[in-house]
Amino acid sequence: MRNTMMTRAVRLALGVGAAAGLLGNAVAQDAAAPASAPLPKVEITGSAIKRIESETALPVQVITREEIDKVGVTTASEILARLSANVGGLTDGVSITDGKDQRGFNSANLRGIGTSSTLVLLNGRRMANFASPGDDTGVDLNNIPAAAIARVEVLLDGASALYGTDAIGGVINFITRKDFQGVELNAYGLKTKEGGAGKRTASITAGYGDLAQHGFNVFAVADFQRTDALSTSQRGFINDLHIAERLPHLLSGYTSPANIRLTGAQRDYLNDQGFTINGKPLTNRTINPAVPNCNPPANLYLPDGTGGVDACTYNYMGDTELYPKSEKANFLSRGVVQINPENQLYAEVALSRAKTYYAASSARVTGYIDYRLVPALAKYNLLSDEASADDDVPGEVQLNMRLFEAGRRTSELTSESQRYVVGWTGSHNGWDYDFGFNHSVNVVKDRDTHGYLLYDKLMQGIADGLVNPFGPSSAEGIKLLNSIQVNDEVRHARGTMDSLDFKLSHPVGELAGGEAALAVGGEVRREKTAYRPSALLLSDNINNDFAPVGGEATSYARNIKAVYGELLLPLTKQLEAQLSARYDHYQVVGGAASPKVGLSYMPAKSMLFRASAGRGFRAPSMTDLYRPMQVSHMATLPDPTYCATVDNSYADCANAWETHRYANPNLKPERSRQFSAGMVLQPSKQVLLSIDYWNIKRTDLIAEIGDDVLLANSTKYASLIHRDEDQYIEYVDLYKENRGAQKAAGIDLTIDYKGVKTWAGNFGGRLSGTYVTDSKIQNEKDSPYVSNLGRFVTDGVVQRWRHTITLDWDSGPFAASLSNTFSSGYEDQNSAINTDDGSVVKANRVKSYSLWDLTGAWQATKAIKVRAGIQNLADTAPPFSNQAYHFISGYDPTYTDVRGRRFYASVNYAFK
Repeated sequence: MRNTMMTRAVRLALGVGAAAGLLGNAVAQDAAAPASAPLPKVEITGSAIKRIESETALPVQVITREEIDKVGVTTASEILARLSANVGGLTDGVSITDGKDQRGFNSANLRGIGTSSTLVLLNGRRMANFASPGDDTGVDLNNIPAAAIARVEVLLDGASALYGTDAIGGVINFITRKDFQGVELNAYGLKTKEGGAGKRTASITAGYGDLAQHGFNVFAVADFQRTDALSTSQRGFINDLHIAERLPHLLSGYTSPANIRLTGAQRDYLNDQGFTINGKPLTNRTINPAVPNCNPPANLYLPDGTGGVDACTYNYMGDTELYPKSEKANFLSRGVVQINPENQLYAEVALSRAKTYYAASSARVTGYIDYRLVPALAKYNLLSDEASADDDVPGEVQLNMRLFEAGRRTSELTSESQRYVVGWTGSHNGWDYDFGFNHSVNVVKDRDTHGYLLYDKLMQGIADGLVNPFGPSSAEGIKLLNSIQVNDEVRHARGTMDSLDFKLSHPVGELAGGEAALAVGGEVRREKTAYRPSALLLSDNINNDFAPVGGEATSYARNIKAVYGELLLPLTKQLEAQLSARYDHYQVVGGAASPKVGLSYMPAKSMLFRASAGRGFRAPSMTDLYRPMQVSHMATLPDPTYCATVDNSYADCANAWETHRYANPNLKPERSRQFSAGMVLQPSKQVLLSIDYWNIKRTDLIAEIGDDVLLANSTKYASLIHRDEDQYIEYVDLYKENRGAQKAAGIDLTIDYKGVKTWAGNFGGRLSGTYVTDSKIQNEKDSPYVSNLGRFVTDGVVQRWRHTITLDWDSGPFAASLSNTFSSGYEDQNSAINTDDGSVVKANRVKSYSLWDLTGAWQATKAIKVRAGIQNLADTAPPFSNQAYHFISGYDPTYTDVRGRRFYASVNYAFK
C-alpha cells in the first residue's frame, strides 16, 4: 500500500473531496500523522470494499463533528444548507405556505436535479422516506439524529451501481458515533437581533464498555431542540422590500371589509343606476364600497393590486410567518457485542419526532349571500331581469372576505420516525462480511388547530347576520366563530421499509500495484405506504382546507430485490480501477442495471488524476404511480387561444388556471448517465487543491408537461385543455409521464491551506465551491431544452456559483473561525401577470447573496469547552425577488435566511 505521508494526503483528498468538503475536513490531521502510523481498514461511502482509510476512486466530501460545532448549526438541514452542491432543498423556510402538499418535509437536493434523485443514508443504510404523498420523495432530514453525528460523507457522484435507485445526484451518508465511552453534555442557545426564531437545544450522550477489555459497548444520545416562530412583523426587511408597491398583483383579493365579486350583468346594471366607487363608474367586476380607505394597514387601496381599481387588496406579507415554531426530539442508541476477535453483533435504535407549527394569514372565505345583506347594494334591485341575467342564483353576490376575528390559520405537522437495525459483521480468512436487518417507519400527522372553520355553519352565520363580512361582528358572531373552529388530524400518512441486506468482500489476487479485491452484495426490501384523510376533511366542510378530489384513503406496497458487485484493481503502483454494477428489480415497474467504472492515476506523490463513468436509474415512487387525482392551480399564465379572441389582453385571457393532476401506473424508471474527471494536487505541505468536472444526463424524466409549454402549444395539447362554449379554460389535465430529459454539469473546486504557524498562532483556510456550467430541462422528447442556470424558471433557479470559505485561527486553548457562504445573482422569474390590467411584472435581476459568520472557542478545562458566535455578521437581508412560485412574496425562501443577525453560545462538558 502506498502509505507515505504525501501519498496518504493525496489519497485522503481523493476520498474526501480534496480538503474542504462543506466546512473543511480531516486532511491536515491525517497529513500530519507519522508516516509509520498504522491505518485500519474501513468502509468509505461509494465502495463496498474495506480498505486503508479514504483509498477510493470517487470524490467524497467529509463534514466532521468539529466542523459542524464550529459554525453553530444544530440540524441536518442546516448542515446541508452550507453545502455548495446542495441546491433547492426543502427547508422550514420554504415550507411556509397555505398549501398542504408535504409541508414539514426537510430534504436534500444534490446538483439541483431533484430531491427524489438524492439518496440519504444513516450509517450506510436506508431510512423510510417522508410518508406524506407528494412530488418529492426522500428522507426527512428532521429524522436524522444530529447530536449523534460523528461525520457526514457526501458522495458527489452518481452511485446507483452500488446503492440503487435515488442515487443519481449523489449520496449523503450520516454516520453516527459507534463506540462512545463516558458522558457528554451540551447546551446551546441562539437569539436573533430583531427577535423571533430563537433556539434552545440540549443533548446528552452516555456510553459504557470497551470492546477490547469488556467485550461490548453500548451508548445512547438524546437531543432536544426548540425553535420559536418568526413573523413578518418582526423583520424590518419586509417593509424594505416594498412588496405592496413592487408586487401588488401577488397579494390577495380576500379583504376585510370584504371585496364583492359581481357578475357582468350586475356591474352593468349598477353603472346604469349611477352607482360609483370612489366617485367613478365601475370598470371591474370586483368592487369594495370602502375604497379608497380599505381598513389599512393590512387592507390597502392598490389600483395595480389584485383587488384592482374598484376594490381593496390585502397585504398578507404583513400577517404571516416567515419561519415556523418547531420542537425536535431525537434518540439514538447503539450496542455492540464482540463475540470473538473476528465477529461482532450490533443493534441500533433511532427514534425521532419533529413537530412544526405553521401559522398562515387569517382565514379567507369565499361566500355567496343575498345582495340585500350588503349595505351598499341593498337599495338597488339586483333581482331585476337586467341585473340577474348572468346569475346562477338570482340576487346573489360573491364575497371574498378575510376573517381576522377567526384568527390565523394554524396547523401542527408531526413527522415521527422509528428505525431498528440488527446485524452481524466480521472478518475471517480474508473475508469481510456484514449482514443486517433494517425496519424503518415514518409517520406524518397533519392537524388543523385554529383558523379553519366549519364552512356550512360559517355561511349560515353570515346569512343570519351574526358574522359581519364588512366590519366587527357581534358578540354572538364571535361566539359562533369560536364554536366552529376545527381541531382535527386531517391527514395521516405512514410509510414503512423492511430490508435484509448482505455484503462480502475478499482479496482475489495480486496485481502489479497491490492486492485486488472483490465485493458482492444483495438486498431484499419491502416498501409500504398508507394515507388516510379524516372523515371531516372528506366531508368537504373545512374552510380553507377543502377535500381533495379523489382524496380517499389509499394503501400500497411493493417488493424490491437487488444484487451488486464491485472489483478493485490496482493495475500498477500508479493506476487503480474500480468496477461495479448493480441490478434492481421493482415489483410492477421492472428491472434496471447500473454499471460504473472509476479510475485513479498517481504519476507523482503530490499529484493524482481521477475519472469515473456510469449509468443509473430512479424508480417511480408509489406517489408517481398511484396517487389519486389532485386539483391545484398553475402559475398565472396567458392562454394564447383565448387571447386571440380578446385582442391579446392579459387582463382577460390570463389566469391561474385550475389543473387536474394524475398519477400513472405505467411509468418506467428514469435513466441516467454521468461521468466525472478531476485532479488532486499538493504543491506544498500547507496546500491541497482539487478540481472535478461532473456531468449528468437523465432521460425518461418522470414529469408533467410544463404549464407554460402546454399553453404555448394549446393546439397540440388541445385534448388536455377543457374549455367552455366561449373557449375559456375550465381546467387542464396534467399526467405524470416519462417525458424529456435533464442535463446538469459543473465544476467542484476545493482549496485547503493549513499549518501556517506564526507568533500569533496557527492560521489556515479552505474554500469549497461549485461552478455550474449547464442546467436545463427538456419538457418532452425532441423539444428544446429550457435552462434554469442563473435564471428562475417555473419552480426555482440554479445559481452559477456557490461557495463556502472558512478562515481559521487557533492558539493554545483559544480558536476562532470566520466563514462566508455565497450564492451568485441571477435573472428573476419576470413572468408574473397582473390580471387586473394585463401588465407583466417589471423585469428584475436578483442580487448575489453573501453571509458572514464569526465564531470563537475556549477550551476552559480538559472537560469543558465554550463556544460563542455571530451568524450573519452583517445582518444581510434576502435580496428582492419577484418570483411568483412560492407562497412567500418579495424574496426566494429556498436559499435565503430570514432570521438576520443572531448570536449563539454553547457549553460542552465531556467526561471520558
